[in-house]
Amino acid sequence: MSGVWGWFGGGAAQKRKESPKNAILGLRAQLEMLQKRKKHLETQMEEQDALARKNINSNKNAAKAALRRKKVHEHSLEQTDSQIGTLEQQINAIESANINRETLAAMERAGEAMKQIHGKLTVDKVDQTMDELREQNALSEEIVQAITSNHIGEALDEDELDEELEALQQEALDKKMLESGTVPVSVSPAVQRLPSVANSDLKSHAQPEDDEEEELRKLQAEMAM
Repeated sequence: MSGVWGWFGGGAAQKRKESPKNAILGLRAQLEMLQKRKKHLETQMEEQDALARKNINSNKNAAKAALRRKKVHEHSLEQTDSQIGTLEQQINAIESANINRETLAAMERAGEAMKQIHGKLTVDKVDQTMDELREQNALSEEIVQAITSNHIGEALDEDELDEELEALQQEALDKKMLESGTVPVSVSPAVQRLPSVANSDLKSHAQPEDDEEEELRKLQAEMAM
């Protein structure tokens, strides 16, 4: 099957790809041959020049024949130099054209890759996405602010707390005075600011009242009998 597909375009595409390479190889081979020919002609010219110089006095005909052959080689050398210059220009032109073609093909492949990456992506879709992100960020900020700025539950009344604290203080004071045998006295904020009275004085006033209550209880018990 690969051979069949080669006939229907695969082989032709490969041949087109190899064509510049083969052309350059062929031109370089020809250029190498011409450069060798140039060196050979230069050697021949040097030999004929030397032969003419050798026979210039002894054999003028031989010297003249050597100069004639030198002229022929010189003419061939000029043609060879011209051919070498033409081949070098052609090689440079093909290499430049091949590089341009490969560069264009690479750019086309890059363009196709960009199309696949972007797909259905448009500027409007990008703007819409950015707007949605900004909205979500703003909502997140509002949520964070609402969580951190508001306290959970109802706000407490500071005056009510002060009154409850005073009641607890008074209760503790009454309990302590009862345990010590003193008469509970309600302490108001104004009274709390007055100098405190010694416990011994309070006990001295409370002691007669206790004795009277004890006597009263004894009398009630005797009457009940």
